[in-house]
Amino acid sequence: MINPSVFQLVCFYLFGAVTVLAALGVITLRNSVHAVLSLVLTFFSASCVWLLAQAEFLAIALIVVYVGAVMVLFLFVVMMLDIDQEKVREGFVKFLPVGLFVAVVMLVEMLALIGVKAQPMQVAMGADPAAAAGSNTAWLGQALYTSYLLPFEVAALILTVGVVAAVALTLRHRGGVRHQTAGEQVLVNARDRVRIVKMDASTPAIVTPRETKPEGTP
Repeated sequence: MINPSVFQLVCFYLFGAVTVLAALGVITLRNSVHAVLSLVLTFFSASCVWLLAQAEFLAIALIVVYVGAVMVLFLFVVMMLDIDQEKVREGFVKFLPVGLFVAVVMLVEMLALIGVKAQPMQVAMGADPAAAAGSNTAWLGQALYTSYLLPFEVAALILTVGVVAAVALTLRHRGGVRHQTAGEQVLVNARDRVRIVKMDASTPAIVTPRETKPEGTP
C-alpha cells in the first residue's frame, strides 16, 4: 500500500512539473492557439497544487474565473481573429490533437487528486488549525463576513464604483443611431401613442363592367 504522504508528495512534484512545462510552452510556442491551451493547462495545474495545499477556495476561483471564463473567451477570440484565411477554413480540427493532449493531462491530474483525497489526510506540522479543522471555503467565508466585514464591504463598493465609472467613460452617443431610453419608455402614456379617428361611413362606388366588342369591329 502506498504511503499517503509519499503519494501526495509525488502528486505535488508532478503538478509542479506540468505547471512549469506548460508555462514555458506559453512563451515558446509560436501558434497562439497552442499558447492559450498551454496557459489553460498552467492555470489548471496551479489550482491542483492549491488543492493539495488545502486552499480549495483559491483553486476553485482560479478554475471558474480564469480557466472557465477568461481563457476560454480568449481562446475563441484568438481563433476568430486569425487573419490567415486558409487556417480559418481548416476549422477547429487542426487544433484537436493539442486539445486532446491538454484534456488527457487534466484528466490524469483530476484522477490523481481524487486518489489523494480518498486517502486519509495527515495534518502537517505547523499547519493552520482553522484550515485543518474543516473546509477552507467555510473558514474563509466566516472570516470575511465576521472579522473583516467592513473592509469587504468597502472593497465591494470600490469595485462597484469602478464598474459604473468604466461604463460612463466608455459610453458614446452617436448621431443617426436609434437607441432605447428606459426613462422615456416608462413615462409613455397610451393616449399619447394611440389616436382614434372617427370618420363618416361611405358607400363604395359601383363599378359597371365595360362592354366588350368583337374583334374587327370599329
